[in-house]
Amino acid sequence: MSRFTRELPSSEGTYRSGRLERALDASLPETRAWLVLTGPHPVGLAVTRDLDRPVRVLSALFLVAPVRGRDLGHDVARTVLESAPGWWAVAYQQENRAAAAFWPSVAATFDAGWRRELRSSPSRPDLPPDTWVTFGVGAGSHGPNDR
Repeated sequence: MSRFTRELPSSEGTYRSGRLERALDASLPETRAWLVLTGPHPVGLAVTRDLDRPVRVLSALFLVAPVRGRDLGHDVARTVLESAPGWWAVAYQQENRAAAAFWPSVAATFDAGWRRELRSSPSRPDLPPDTWVTFGVGAGSHGPNDR
């Protein structure tokens, strides 16, 4: 994301590690972190939040460059999303062409009626709005206005 947000790492050399730290905290069941392995090799991660809410959020999905373009991203997304059937939301920057192609295709595999909307980032009003896709996963999933 730093490519699109122009954000620099912290003085510790990390990028926004708070989400990952929360997802790894076993006392917070509403969050979850996923390590993606190819054989013994760690090749990516996924982070979810709001698993206890009507709309869950897949807040991060990252794969190292050598494994991109091999459908692994779709496989990981499917595994993560199907772990908690219901309504999901994913945000990305439209300028990120790979994400702009990827997330609508993932949403469409689960829900023909998926939705896209632009939302400003409250913490970064200097950035273009985030693009959010929302969609149902699994039988019996309902949209946020159907509850």
